[in-house]
Amino acid sequence: MGSSHRRIPAHAQRHPHRTPRHRKEAVPLRPGIDPRLKKIFGRIGIPEPTPFVPDPFQLESLDAVREADCLVTAPTGAGKTWIAEQAIERIFKKSGRAWYASPLKALTNSKMIEFGARFGVTNVGILTGDRKENPDAPIIVGTTEILRNQLYDAMHRGQTLDTDFVVLDEAHYLGDEDRGVVWEETIIYLPQRIPLLLLSATVGNADQIARWMTAIRRRPCRVVEETHRPVPLYPIMQHPSGMLMPLFVSSGTSKKPHLYKKVVDLLNDRRAPSLAPPGQLPPFGAMLAILRKYHLLPAIFFLKSRADCDRALQLCLENRVRNPEQAALLSERLTQLSERFPHIREHRQRWMVEHLAVGSHHSGQLPAWKQTLEMLMSEGLLDAIFATSTVAAGVDFPARTVAFLNSDRFNGREFVPLDATELQQMTGRAGRRGKDHIGFVMVVPGKFMDIRQVARLLRAPAADVHSQIRINFSMALNLLLSHTPEEVEALLHHSLAAFQHHGAAMGGEQAAHTHLWNDFQRHLRFLQVTGFVDDQDRLTEDGLWAAQLRIDQPLLVAEGLRQDLFPREDPAMLAAIMAGMVNDKETDEHLDRKSVPNPLIKTVKRVVRGLQGFAKHMLANDFDVRPIFYRPTAAIWRWASGLPWEQTVQAAQMAEGDLAMLALRTADNLRHIVGLRHVFPQMAETAQDAIERILRDPVMPEYTTEPPVPVPEIESTGA
Repeated sequence: MGSSHRRIPAHAQRHPHRTPRHRKEAVPLRPGIDPRLKKIFGRIGIPEPTPFVPDPFQLESLDAVREADCLVTAPTGAGKTWIAEQAIERIFKKSGRAWYASPLKALTNSKMIEFGARFGVTNVGILTGDRKENPDAPIIVGTTEILRNQLYDAMHRGQTLDTDFVVLDEAHYLGDEDRGVVWEETIIYLPQRIPLLLLSATVGNADQIARWMTAIRRRPCRVVEETHRPVPLYPIMQHPSGMLMPLFVSSGTSKKPHLYKKVVDLLNDRRAPSLAPPGQLPPFGAMLAILRKYHLLPAIFFLKSRADCDRALQLCLENRVRNPEQAALLSERLTQLSERFPHIREHRQRWMVEHLAVGSHHSGQLPAWKQTLEMLMSEGLLDAIFATSTVAAGVDFPARTVAFLNSDRFNGREFVPLDATELQQMTGRAGRRGKDHIGFVMVVPGKFMDIRQVARLLRAPAADVHSQIRINFSMALNLLLSHTPEEVEALLHHSLAAFQHHGAAMGGEQAAHTHLWNDFQRHLRFLQVTGFVDDQDRLTEDGLWAAQLRIDQPLLVAEGLRQDLFPREDPAMLAAIMAGMVNDKETDEHLDRKSVPNPLIKTVKRVVRGLQGFAKHMLANDFDVRPIFYRPTAAIWRWASGLPWEQTVQAAQMAEGDLAMLALRTADNLRHIVGLRHVFPQMAETAQDAIERILRDPVMPEYTTEPPVPVPEIESTGA
């Protein structure tokens, strides 16, 4: 429990794509467009409003979900949500119930607003780790984890899930390394009688996924694929001189697009000019001026790091808002939003947003600040957002142009090349339906940009989705609530992993199933040895309540509860300990131990000593154990003790967004302890108090059920 994570320096992970090798100093940018772009740029503009007419694929999908499951793959902006809304409305009019599951809380919150406006706020409820409102409503929006947990509970009670229709949005998360197991479990456990609609822009092997679903759910699953994008995307490149040019051209008898000769010449020129000196960011203010000149704003720039996103704002000082209408609307909306989110009044980047119409959006920012930027961008009031790749999925603020400066991304451990799915998720932000005739993907050459690789990915089909199912203690405990081990073994035969290995090699399907079954048995044996399962393979009393801890480290938390190691009457200290147990990011590197309060040190040491034997037992059996660090525990202890936010952030030496996320995850773990009130009443009461202490402004923004404020379409004229 006391060992530290091994941190890999970011610079050691990157493999620069030196194409071209930039040896010359950066030169001033001069606006210009290649003659081949004149016809394309002539299409730029705002479409005339037209009555909505459903596309054939939308009608086909609606017809499919009447009697079958349906997997819809269509480009971002093609109208997949319309299908879900129509299908839900059909259920709703028959007095039925529907569940809409999405991977992200931000996306879930936006769907709550949309569905509330359509079906009435009293008919829509929301269930996430942070929000539980109107849970008995006929239409529920929530995260997929909550839906999976409801399936666990229904199986335990021997009941069926109380819904008549389920939508799984962003279905490509089925292949997500960290969370894909939740999507796979949900599909496996969902009762056959409940129709299932899956929506995604990026599933390369949709037919295979549909065959798997048909096999395990014993009801047909139809695939509806749409490749046409309502707003076409056109890839361009910004030459270091400032000239905009097409990335691809078609010439000769072959209609197959290939890299434009001028792009190839730049890649082959070992002494080509650079947009910026080594180690520096390009002149974003000048780049915005060029994009404005050719009516390519608003834009989203994807950068490699949070720090780069923040530094980029300082390079936009010449992008002053000179359109009086835009300036007035920006000021008015920021004033309105400041009333909802008081903390943003003094935000260090507010001046840039209000006067330069640019913002920095990344996971290091507070939820309220990110929500503010998303609303302003969606309303057309910002010229540009500088964001990390995390903004790509599930956030709806499309732009006319999306710009890339790197062909790789940081996955939390190392820099890895972008794949087709990730790139397509990001390019999906370009081109606003109803506001653009055409969208643009702009590639910006630089040290970490492999233009040839990006060109291949832009033309590549969506990547295949592969099973990420794995056994963990929470899954094992919850399956044993309602299944015998023999029934669990049969259930594992239904995994996508087993299906995808079928026929891949001799015995591939059996090998995948055997691996899962052996791993389940390994978890089962440990649960038996530690007293959560008896020798008849049934959950003990401890196992029954431990199954309700659907968190990352359920056994360590359960052991702490069994040994009465956690503070029973000190909510701030309990929050601190839980923060140490959920933390997977912060370490004690460069921490001044003298800054950690002695009572906290004593409590942490007592908990670590008490859990040490259990943790060693887990490690000896090859189960992961996260260490408890003082930095996150001290940060949450200060915040739960009432220290002001700014002082808490300063003392913690953490980014605001990281601290807010740590508080939210801590609160989520504490909620599971509150759920054990029937076993640990005093601890549950203290946990509830702790939640209220840490979920205060600005960690927990005030949510609204009101739709975004409509603003007139404006053309920015700054610079």
